[in-house]
Amino acid sequence: MPRVEFYVLPDSDPRQRLKVACQLAGKAWRAGLTVFIRGADEADCEALDNLLWSYRSASFIPHNRHEDGADAPVVIGVDQQPAHAQGLLINLHPDLPADPERYSRVIEIVNQAPELLTICREHFRQYRQRGYAPQRVEL
Repeated sequence: MPRVEFYVLPDSDPRQRLKVACQLAGKAWRAGLTVFIRGADEADCEALDNLLWSYRSASFIPHNRHEDGADAPVVIGVDQQPAHAQGLLINLHPDLPADPERYSRVIEIVNQAPELLTICREHFRQYRQRGYAPQRVEL
């Protein structure tokens, strides 16, 4: 059963969610985990792909969009299945992942946008109903 965490941001800037996703992906990759970043849509995936190239000028995080190579250490997609299981899932999608048990860890990134707060509160309840013990992490 994966560890499920909700990382709570203090603002409502949607770009900050993407930046934190990139930071967490880099940290997990450096720790030896494979990472799947599940964007809300193709625009999110495009923004994440661009941000992973540029958000930190002194480092590189090897990544691919799912359609360009699902076996990269960090993969960005929407509803595709990553090539590697048992790593980290960063879920930015408004729906719960269909198969969270494929991962050793699931992170949902929450900001203070009212609609997103509602979605993430429901995710928190659904994880609990499924037997997970989600934790809240304030950033």
